[in-house]
Amino acid sequence: MICGVDEAGKGSVLGPLVIAAVSVTEERVVADLGVKDSKLLSPRERERLYTLIRRSCRIATVSVEAAEIDIIRREMTMNSCVARAHARAIGKLSPSRAVVDACDVNALRYAEMVKNHLVKPCEILSEHHADETYPVVSAASIIAKVTRDRSIKRLTKQYGEIGSGYPSDPVTITWLTGYIEEHSVPPPIARKSWKTVSALLARKSQTRLADF
Repeated sequence: MICGVDEAGKGSVLGPLVIAAVSVTEERVVADLGVKDSKLLSPRERERLYTLIRRSCRIATVSVEAAEIDIIRREMTMNSCVARAHARAIGKLSPSRAVVDACDVNALRYAEMVKNHLVKPCEILSEHHADETYPVVSAASIIAKVTRDRSIKRLTKQYGEIGSGYPSDPVTITWLTGYIEEHSVPPPIARKSWKTVSALLARKSQTRLADF
């Protein structure tokens, strides 16, 4: 049993981090579906493959919400947070071997980080851009991306148009700025430990001081 693991939303300022693990007996199972790195696929194609992957493979997902990320980051780095979540997803499937998309500049070090959080032993292969090289990791990237996109859609229904949730998205920054201007605090769906949020709060504070 081999497992591929990838995540979506690591650098997002809004919404959850989602980790997905996909387990198969042979990589041919997912390769034959025509999977690719989720970033190379249209939303419609990702949704289509999402359904096929769920029918053909064992799936596990782990979602880490913004508030939990803020708490975790008081104790560890974001890379360690992701490694622990990778291990949680792997643990749900109990494979003999797992391939993970490395979230550290040192891929071997990242493999050890994941291993340190495993309850059951498992061989860990950690590589950069594994979602482009291993079909089972490509499949995991699709599951993670679609799962997170659906979470963002639910948040949009609750909060209005928030964009993709990433700091590089002008829609996200416009919405987040407006929320902080109106409420003087970040929204519950924001990662308050992010520099993006602290910078907007500092700007709000400076504006209030200038009013005096």
